[in-house]
Amino acid sequence: MLRLRAFRLTNEKIVKIQVHPTHPWLVTSDASDHVSVWNWEHRQVIYELKAGGVDERRLVGAKLEKLAEGESESRGKPTEAIRGGSVKQVSFYDDDVRFWQLWRNRAAAAESPSAVSHVTSALNSLAPATKGRHFLVICCENKAIFLDLVTMRGRDVPKQELDNKSLMCMEFLSRSTAGEGPLVAFGGSDGVIRVLSMITWKLARRYTGGHKGAINCLMTFIASSGEGLLVSGGSDGLLIMWSADHGHDSRELVPKLSLKAHDGGVVAVELSRVSGGAPQLITIGADKTLAIWDTISFRVASLSQEMRRIKPVPKMSCHSVASWCHPRAPNLDILTCVKDSHIWAIEHPTYSVLTRPLCELSSLIPPQVLSPSKKLRFSRPDGGVVVEVDVVLDCAYGGGVVVYCMVAHPLQPHLVATGTNIGVIISEFDFRALPPIAALPSPPGSREHSAAYVVERELKLLSFQLSTTANPSLGGNGLLAESARLKVDSEALLIKQIKKHISTPVPHDSYSVLSLSSSGKYLGIVWPDIPYFSVYKVSDWSVVDSGSARLLAWDTCRDRFAILESAVAPRIPIIPKGASSRKAKEAAAAAAAAAAASAASSATVQVRILLDDGTSNILMRSIGGRSEPILEEKEECFQPMKEILKQHPHLDKDSKPEEALLKESKLPEILRANPKSSTRLTSIAFIAALFA
Repeated sequence: MLRLRAFRLTNEKIVKIQVHPTHPWLVTSDASDHVSVWNWEHRQVIYELKAGGVDERRLVGAKLEKLAEGESESRGKPTEAIRGGSVKQVSFYDDDVRFWQLWRNRAAAAESPSAVSHVTSALNSLAPATKGRHFLVICCENKAIFLDLVTMRGRDVPKQELDNKSLMCMEFLSRSTAGEGPLVAFGGSDGVIRVLSMITWKLARRYTGGHKGAINCLMTFIASSGEGLLVSGGSDGLLIMWSADHGHDSRELVPKLSLKAHDGGVVAVELSRVSGGAPQLITIGADKTLAIWDTISFRVASLSQEMRRIKPVPKMSCHSVASWCHPRAPNLDILTCVKDSHIWAIEHPTYSVLTRPLCELSSLIPPQVLSPSKKLRFSRPDGGVVVEVDVVLDCAYGGGVVVYCMVAHPLQPHLVATGTNIGVIISEFDFRALPPIAALPSPPGSREHSAAYVVERELKLLSFQLSTTANPSLGGNGLLAESARLKVDSEALLIKQIKKHISTPVPHDSYSVLSLSSSGKYLGIVWPDIPYFSVYKVSDWSVVDSGSARLLAWDTCRDRFAILESAVAPRIPIIPKGASSRKAKEAAAAAAAAAAASAASSATVQVRILLDDGTSNILMRSIGGRSEPILEEKEECFQPMKEILKQHPHLDKDSKPEEALLKESKLPEILRANPKSSTRLTSIAFIAALFA
């Protein structure tokens, strides 16, 4: 269901990834702890740095800044010279990120009917916090790096200023006081959460007494009561709730609620917005399971908060999870990834909670991009000689794409970014992936409707009936009115549907387009990539016409259609890396353009009419701008035209009848007297064809 939007090839596998909500920016970290910011719209790298080690460029830049400001060199080791260690998380932070984070939390909480009086969606009071700066924040094991992408100035906060504990994850707190400014919480290796102020760059508070191991993930959300909460997941498998509504209180804070979520540790946590209900939490763990939690019952510790637990992919652990909502796929609710080549989608619990592959990423990447060979190392068990061998990998047998991280765009749900072993892949929702469908006509005022659609090589009929009870929340266009959204549960629209398989087979399973004739008696299906078309009679679903076509269009007045036949335009050949000659590229582009022009000139347009007996006849064929009449099929089709010509004997084959008839003042009267001959815009063309 996804297609390729952008791709960036890298030498190392991408293990961390995050996207900016409003700018086309994407930050990644690879297995060598190199961090890069990429503009995926312009395909340009904005910034790169070596976060795991010592970035010499940043170190020299910091020294030059101090000299320019008149500061003497400090005796101690500069923070830029401290090795960052393993990169644990990368993220953006600015006013847009802060606004989106608060909007997401408030919107999810406001969905609950009981939260209307507690949660407000007014965000106009949100004051700017970063003053136009766009921070790139990198959480490393030994320090946190805050880099302003506008001024390119940075600040490193070593772990010595955070109780000398290794940093494992981070999360920005949306609620803070004016004196503290923006706050960022760091999960430590000792199970303590430490909050750092981005104004004073000092430790603001601690969250203690919860985890007995390292903290793997952090996330903020707002409960239906309006209370801001911070949730943490640790290597001990615990999911702990903390209060995030504290101002200057700098004492150590204790957890509000703790529960056992997964065996072996919690890997990630995600917020899920539920229409008409309280927000839910989605967690994945080292026990290869995915759990959905109800946040309403968090207020009562004795209740069971777990709603559902599944294993998305058997025998494989999920490493990424994202709440996903797309209007073209309303039944899909969650995206997750394991170490394979797929993006997996999970259906909403209301449906079946089935896991299905949303996309196979290896099919999106051109074969020539995948590495044809890989160097493997072999060594003897006793520590003998190490041998390196170049092995050719087949993409179909383990040499393809492997996903290591995934994130869904927060404001553009059709975009999904993945970090793989070959680089960054940004895929978007393919509108052609959903089954093509065409609504069949129904009597006016009837609540029974039907539609035909194609799934693989099967033509199916879907009949559905709306509830007889009038629903006041329905507007004239069938959408929920804005003022009645809170009444959806009590006044839900009931739909009864029946699926029926049509015995007539469909010849192809590729992308197709369905269209209905003006009378509703015929259904046309065209497969542009084949190319091929078929016309079905709706009454008995028999095939009345078929052939080669790339496009099909129906007449708006009669059961008549036009088809376009054309050759496939060749693509521009890929120039190998070694052949960098500009002349070779220009010659290839010119050859492709000439071939495309030749294909366009050989295109054929046919106009066909469907008669009452169910047969099809060709009325006209146009090739390269010339119109060729087809008269031998059915003489009665042109009998009304011949009657018109008998009334105008002054027209002969040497004249141009279309011009003469246009000048003839009695032409409208003739057409009114002969309604069967009134063929709208093509009448004159048919008469001209008789004289050809």
